[in-house]
Amino acid sequence: MKTTLTAALLAASCAAGASGAAHWGYTGHQGPSHWGELDTSFGTCASGKNQSPIDLTGLTDAELKPIAFHYQTQGTEIVNNGHTVQVNVAPGNTIAVNGHTFELKQFHVHTPSENHIDGKSFPVEAHFVHADKDGNLAVVAVMMADGKANAELAKAWADMPGKAGMHRALSGAVSPAALLPADRDYYRYDGSLTTPPCSEGVTWLVMKDSVNVSPDQVAKFAGVLPGPNNRPVQPINARMVVR
Repeated sequence: MKTTLTAALLAASCAAGASGAAHWGYTGHQGPSHWGELDTSFGTCASGKNQSPIDLTGLTDAELKPIAFHYQTQGTEIVNNGHTVQVNVAPGNTIAVNGHTFELKQFHVHTPSENHIDGKSFPVEAHFVHADKDGNLAVVAVMMADGKANAELAKAWADMPGKAGMHRALSGAVSPAALLPADRDYYRYDGSLTTPPCSEGVTWLVMKDSVNVSPDQVAKFAGVLPGPNNRPVQPINARMVVR
């Protein structure tokens, strides 16, 4: 399924959905198990067969070509939209997947991780959201494991807005490239947005290796949100997860 650039990026930003859509959240009657009931435009959250996130198990071996990362520009502003903290980036960062080019639009984080790897959850998962010229989306997911403080993340966190709806210009250069693991091997599967409207047709590229994040950095992020912001894993159904 193809998604238009405008509609998909509005959803992928993890904001409250398109203008006029129902409010959603991560707990109670507005939580993930009820998303499909909240608004007619959220129906895919309940009926979709290729939903994200998933537990990456039952892997299929394949000769995946390396992702060509061309990250050159920096983050420009940081936004607290009530569902996540998101860093918007200047144009000019791209990836090429099998010769197909996608441009990085923003990255944001979830705690705990949304995707699992062979049953394992991580303290944080970062999503680097890309779109091609037709609006098709590709998300690079990077797991963050307990360790020493992440120096690049610290630059963004220094300007983190404490309240929903706030945004700030970044006072220091934040490089998306510096948040990627050194080894760029990855898993690939076909999935969806992990927030309403849960549109399908999203290419997921999950890095095998994790990067570090400190417990204090996790706590600082969690402290500006009303609670955890991870959608539970969804059924894999007939999909293949390749490595």
